[in-house]
Amino acid sequence: MPGSTAAPPAFTALLFGLSGCLVDFGARTLPIALQHSQLKQPHASLDTPALLPALLAAAEERAEALPQTRELLKHLHQQKLPCAWLEELPEAVCAELAKPLPSWLRATHLSGARPWPAPDALWLALSELKVERLDGCVLIASEPRLLQAGLNAGLWCIGLATCGPLCGLALGDWQALASEERERLRAAATLSLYRLGAHSVIDHPGELPACLDELAVRRLKGEKP
Repeated sequence: MPGSTAAPPAFTALLFGLSGCLVDFGARTLPIALQHSQLKQPHASLDTPALLPALLAAAEERAEALPQTRELLKHLHQQKLPCAWLEELPEAVCAELAKPLPSWLRATHLSGARPWPAPDALWLALSELKVERLDGCVLIASEPRLLQAGLNAGLWCIGLATCGPLCGLALGDWQALASEERERLRAAATLSLYRLGAHSVIDHPGELPACLDELAVRRLKGEKP
């Protein structure tokens, strides 16, 4: 109809990082475990048996949902939008970290997938959600290697600046910083994520609804990831 405004296209699915996105503000589980175990090569050592006890202990302490995350997930569930999370930590550690999350939120089992930044894990997650197309699929994460995997997979990618490893602080430590120092760290992390190629950058998941509205307008204008 003349003068009518088209509705923005609906999103197809949302994928989330786990640590530093939904739980564990600052993504501290792995760094704390490495510090306690005195291992030096994080990503090459995730399956080292000696590291597992330290990872589990760190995860137990940091299995806390980020602020506003529960409200966000409830809203997405009411919209019946397919959602899942991804994480490269061992399965037992992921299970501990994910305890605060609702049972309906799917975990992606990454057996056989190449490590990030290969796109396999993202495609596997979408397959498990029975998603039939990449159009309208979004990754929300703070880990740069996971975001790069999302870009390689052809997804819209939203980076999280303040709650992930680029700032690397627990919530209480982050809140205790002087405002000037918070802004310096936020700006550096935001710039790093945009340089990586993220399509949008927000501070934390509580800002996601407004960000998705903005992405919907960009999609309506014909922009592609």
